[in-house]
Amino acid sequence: MRRKAARAGRRLTASLRRSGGRRVAQDSGGARARRGAPGRARTARRAVAALVVLPVVAAGVTACGTEARGLCGVVVDSTSYADPATSRNDVTSKLPAFAEGCDWIGFAAVTGSSESSACRRDPVPVAATRAENPNDNPVVEERVRKHRITQVVPRAVELFDCPTEGEGSDVLGALRYVAKQLAAQRQPDKEHRLIVFSDLINNRGELNVNRLDLGEDARRQKIKELRDARLLPGMNGYAVVVHGFLRKKTSSPDRFPQLEAFWQEAFEATGVATVDLL
Repeated sequence: MRRKAARAGRRLTASLRRSGGRRVAQDSGGARARRGAPGRARTARRAVAALVVLPVVAAGVTACGTEARGLCGVVVDSTSYADPATSRNDVTSKLPAFAEGCDWIGFAAVTGSSESSACRRDPVPVAATRAENPNDNPVVEERVRKHRITQVVPRAVELFDCPTEGEGSDVLGALRYVAKQLAAQRQPDKEHRLIVFSDLINNRGELNVNRLDLGEDARRQKIKELRDARLLPGMNGYAVVVHGFLRKKTSSPDRFPQLEAFWQEAFEATGVATVDLL
């Protein structure tokens, strides 16, 4: 066997020498210069190496091709914020794209007593469960997601019509309630995202932004009081976006920048990674 292998190797070498394909070029004096095959041999070796590596790279791309999605929460303000058609349009136009990035979605309504509200909607487990898709079949996963995602907007819109529960808006209570839902589902390797449809005019309990002293020191003191009383939700690492911030501008325009500063600082005190007030 060794002699046969040696003879086969010598024949292959001889064949390569005969077909080395010396490239002929004209030099500046018109003489013909010859270049041997080593350059081609190196090229051939690189090509073979590339062919060997390609399947490995392709396999890696396939294995990592599944888009990472997060655990999400939706807060809908059913108080005076719900009156303008713009508010409902925000939900129907902006929530679908948000939901596409989620594997699980919980809901909370802003009412006059949000945390103890009877106005609830069940969460939507967007991703297929292990029982539904035991083999991680992407076709099955997409089919389940496509069905479940249709449930998200209707459930959110229904929260606009919650019955009145006392006067005013308990925004902090709704944030605490949705944060508790996400905490129960928490998976450290998944992003946690929250979309809020509210003007953030909290005027119940320990926070009435319409009467709040919004000076820098007073803002800090109020946020400390809320944190010490455990009235701020725990949202460490969350990405938060708010639609409709100060939509019904009932306060003096001079207070708008200060109200924005207050909520930015309050959200930061909850531990969020990012917050956008739109």
